[in-house]
Amino acid sequence: MIKFLNLHKVNSKYSEELKKVAKEVIDSGWYVKGKHVEKFEDNLKEYVGSKYAVGVANGLDALRLIFKAYIELGYMKKGDEVIVPANTYIASILAITDNGLVPVLVEPNIKTYNLDISKIEQSISTKTKAILIVHLYGRVFWSEELVNIAKKYSLKIVEDNAQAIGAKFNNTNTGNLGDAAGFSFYPGKNLGALGDGGAVTTNDTALSTAVKAIANYGSEEKYINKYQGLNSRLDEMQAAFLNVKLPFLDEENEMRRKIAELYVKSIENPSIILPELPSNSREHVWHLFVVRTKNRDKLQEYLLKEKIETLIHYPVPPHKQEAYKEMGNLKLPITEKIHDEVLSLPLSPIQTEDDMEIIINALNNY
Repeated sequence: MIKFLNLHKVNSKYSEELKKVAKEVIDSGWYVKGKHVEKFEDNLKEYVGSKYAVGVANGLDALRLIFKAYIELGYMKKGDEVIVPANTYIASILAITDNGLVPVLVEPNIKTYNLDISKIEQSISTKTKAILIVHLYGRVFWSEELVNIAKKYSLKIVEDNAQAIGAKFNNTNTGNLGDAAGFSFYPGKNLGALGDGGAVTTNDTALSTAVKAIANYGSEEKYINKYQGLNSRLDEMQAAFLNVKLPFLDEENEMRRKIAELYVKSIENPSIILPELPSNSREHVWHLFVVRTKNRDKLQEYLLKEKIETLIHYPVPPHKQEAYKEMGNLKLPITEKIHDEVLSLPLSPIQTEDDMEIIINALNNY
């Protein structure tokens, strides 16, 4: 069986160093808000190019904290609106609604799966205060037109960078394009911890300070609580693991690009719609390689019989989830088409040439 993602193999190349730093953390007796977190925050901000990086508990919290900080700083208030892609993972929307903000779902571009830039401005109202962009599947969503829209309406641009760490627009990394960005280090991400983890990056001093305090019970000074905060801190063990793996991220992303390019070059089946390669390869880090077909379940069953594991990201769009039943009457045909047709093929840095040949042949014989 070719697994969709074999995390044991992904991490085995780092196993000795991971064990070494785990012992360091255990022996230190210091497990929260210590030197490994500080080092990772320094390493991440240097990698991304931002002034600040704040380690937090997970990717959802990273986005939640950004919006909560903007509210505390007076940039937003409950009831304000945030534009967000309709086909994103539900975490993007949870971060908005958890803060009493209102998500305004906008359809994606069917070719890139990112926001349709032509549909953003028509969705802006007097209550709109931000655009939450999602670099979905690892592809950058950014343009001069987006920047101009944000300036025209005085909107914050927040990046959901959970899937695109290491991608670049021109020479700028995702996570340093907008006003703030949220990262996820869930184990299956391009930079994955061995548990949960996340981070916020920004060049805004006030926002960084507020995020750090809110994530620590709302406290900048011990037992003095400025905000009604949360407990959302990246722990020392996960930070130590991430410090081991971060130097190899670009190399692994390049391996992902080569696999994706081979897929696009070699899969020749008219019933399977392949993702579009960006003109600049650096604009995609291929967290996921997502194809579309009209009978997705049939293709998935066929590949499983061929001993190829695939996943669906994501079978049910947010507006069709029971959690957001108040959105159930929204008409979002492009989003629904995507969610009905997508299938994610195996793609990871440990994939072999033999694996690729088997997968490509199976798809071409389907």
